[in-house]
Amino acid sequence: MRKLSRTVPAPAQLGIEVVGVPEGTEVELDVRLESVVEGVLVTATATTTASGECVRCLDPLERELEAGFQELYAYPDAGFADDEEALRLEGDLIDLEPLLRDAVVLALPLAPVCRDDCRGLCPECGVRLAADPEHRHQAVDIRWAALAGYRRSEGDQDNEKQES
Repeated sequence: MRKLSRTVPAPAQLGIEVVGVPEGTEVELDVRLESVVEGVLVTATATTTASGECVRCLDPLERELEAGFQELYAYPDAGFADDEEALRLEGDLIDLEPLLRDAVVLALPLAPVCRDDCRGLCPECGVRLAADPEHRHQAVDIRWAALAGYRRSEGDQDNEKQES
């Protein structure tokens, strides 16, 4: 068994549309390599910083991210010849990038928010609701809009009668 710690730059396109790990960001890897009968069992933890934007208010955000993964890398002659999905050792090399990519993307939040209580933006005018908690719009139901106009014209006529 061997334990390794490495800091590597993040590969390109490590994330989803709203949040991800920017290319070149440091990724700390703590890796444990164990020799087993079929190959090398790799157990690793990746720690990095993910950045993106809040899905409610669109403010930028950064989060510490930790993702763990474990996989068996088979020896070339280990008897997995018919298993096309089995990961294989390439000489003395192990390519961790596909596992790292899968683990990090699965650990990312699907809908990241800057704060749990983020109220987002007003859907009508775009005002940040956290800055103006009392923000409201007079919503007129479109089904009653014609009657609202009728009420105003009746009220105007009543005011004119009272003034005369």
